[in-house]
Amino acid sequence: MRSFRVARARVLRHRRRMTQTSLSLRAWAELILLAVIWSASFLAVRTALDEIGPFTAVLWRTGLAAVLLALWCALRGVPWPPRRSLAPLAVMGVMNTALPFSLLAWGQQFISTGLTSILNASTAIFGVLAAALLLADERLTAPRAAGVALGFAGVVTVIGPEALLAFDLTSAAQLAVLGATLCYALSGVWARKRLSGLPPVTAALGMLTAATLVMVPVTLMVEGVPSVALQPATWAGILYAACASTALAYLLYYRVLAMAGSGNLLLVTLLIPPMAIALGAWVRDEALPPQAFAGLALLATGLMLLNRRKRAKI
Repeated sequence: MRSFRVARARVLRHRRRMTQTSLSLRAWAELILLAVIWSASFLAVRTALDEIGPFTAVLWRTGLAAVLLALWCALRGVPWPPRRSLAPLAVMGVMNTALPFSLLAWGQQFISTGLTSILNASTAIFGVLAAALLLADERLTAPRAAGVALGFAGVVTVIGPEALLAFDLTSAAQLAVLGATLCYALSGVWARKRLSGLPPVTAALGMLTAATLVMVPVTLMVEGVPSVALQPATWAGILYAACASTALAYLLYYRVLAMAGSGNLLLVTLLIPPMAIALGAWVRDEALPPQAFAGLALLATGLMLLNRRKRAKI
């Protein structure tokens, strides 16, 4: 119990430091590293999907990441989730991991990694809306509403209104990715209401464990028993998604959050799409239509406006 109180005290100290607005060289380096890790995750998952199904990919990703975080917590003496937090963590495991990971993986079968990363950047836009609607201390001011409007204009431009009129697998895939971003936004509100005070790594471990327990029966029913006789490229994609872009990224995310604050951390959202687009073009010869870049510009403008207003509030 004492270790849990110590960990909670660390969380409170981190929250007080979240008001920091200046970025040190170390914070910049880790921020860019986090963006690189997450941008490559879209390519890693897409590579794995060449041989395995989306649910199997998610099961490998969450299961291996949960094992790695459990070992890290054991070695560092980080407390395990207390009994009272198990139910909220189970909900978080579905909303923030199992469901969005599955929607993203399914969508990536039909659209490029670059396009997936652009649409995924709308997470911050949905997050602002969800917080304004569901949290009493968050208001959708006029400047923030302008940022949200620009973001949605960017999303519509990326998808193209004609794509929704002529509905097909590509359109469904893009909507699936947007559904994943909505899950992330809602889970952020849920975490703030039900998991406040829980050490971040402890929450991540509980969430990944719950997600894995959910994905086991889903994968067995839909795609069967996962095979281990996979191509080296498939294993490389799985291991990168699990070890780097999930387990390591969680640890790095909370380090950057403590050093730079939540406002500066939003910069990761702006850095990921260009990197993911470049990787997709280089490795898989993917090309995006001109409207995708125009939509990314609108979305980035909206995100920068939200980030500027958040700094002003601090």
